[in-house]
Amino acid sequence: MVDNNDLLHTEKILADRKVFFLDLKENARGRVVKITEDVGGNRDTIMVPAEILGDFIAALVDIKETADR
Repeated sequence: MVDNNDLLHTEKILADRKVFFLDLKENARGRVVKITEDVGGNRDTIMVPAEILGDFIAALVDIKETADR
């Protein structure tokens, strides 16, 4: 049995004074990616269901392409 909020994988990204944590977790309702931004100890978090991760990444790629122009 899977324990609530089991951590399956984690990544850490450093950007100036910010730190981003990307955690793949699994709970009773499925898998989610928890994205946490830490700025000087203040944290904000969003949860992205794993089943829409492809759409989420595609949207980020589109935004990156626009930003790179």
